[in-house]
Amino acid sequence: MERLIERAAGDLVDSKYAIALTGAGISTESGIPDFRGPQGVWTKNPEAERRAYLGWQRFLEDPKAYWEASLTSRRPGLSGDRERVMPNPGHHALVELEALAILKCVITQNVDALHERAGTKHLLEYHGSGAKLRCVSCNLRFRRDEFDLEKLLREKQLPPRCPECQGVVKSDTVGFGEPIPSDVAHQSLEEAWKCDLMLICGTSAVVYPFANLPRIARQKRTETERRTGTGIYAVESIPAVTIIEVNAEPTPLTEEGISDYLIQGKTGETLPGIVEEVKRLRK
Repeated sequence: MERLIERAAGDLVDSKYAIALTGAGISTESGIPDFRGPQGVWTKNPEAERRAYLGWQRFLEDPKAYWEASLTSRRPGLSGDRERVMPNPGHHALVELEALAILKCVITQNVDALHERAGTKHLLEYHGSGAKLRCVSCNLRFRRDEFDLEKLLREKQLPPRCPECQGVVKSDTVGFGEPIPSDVAHQSLEEAWKCDLMLICGTSAVVYPFANLPRIARQKRTETERRTGTGIYAVESIPAVTIIEVNAEPTPLTEEGISDYLIQGKTGETLPGIVEEVKRLRK
């Protein structure tokens, strides 16, 4: 593993535009359970999964009922639980790589806001954030405390309305069947095309369209001229992006040869090791 950490650090130092993609694996180390693992939220409570699949459709059919159900069935202390969960060394390592001007953007599947709390500046929350609300008409986002949701519930003024366009406001988290917000989708595609290194951290790479981003990056090619044994110069097309996985287990990206190499281990241990090696190389 040490050799791979050194290789990753060298690739990062040599990169011009590195980005990171993160998934549930980076948050489980902060104590947030995944959904479908052995101890996952939906593994233990299939009914919660069923409700999750119906959420977007229910919002479309009746936004007021969606909000009333959300506010009246919310587990007591949920916001407090969210505040008690803290970013872990993996989150902080990505912040350090950004501060070193190596990492240009983090695109995350996670809705826990831990990257934001850790201090990541250029962050795209692909599936939204549980700490925010979003207007479905103009994509304007708000902190949850910008709306007095309990008062709106008491006064029967739900759903909340966007102060800019009067569109209906919902949780920023993206439900099953709900399109990825257009602004985030477009920016994520741009980042995948711009990067020359993609660091993939703690994602199983099976949830689409997020899992398409490494595949899009892999399509990027560059042409190089080489001299053949006969003395003739030939143009060769080679991948233009280095794709590195840091994950507990191999993924479809590993098996399909999308990634260049896998560093198998915990993100909270591997990423700080990469940062220390980057600092050593930069001295």
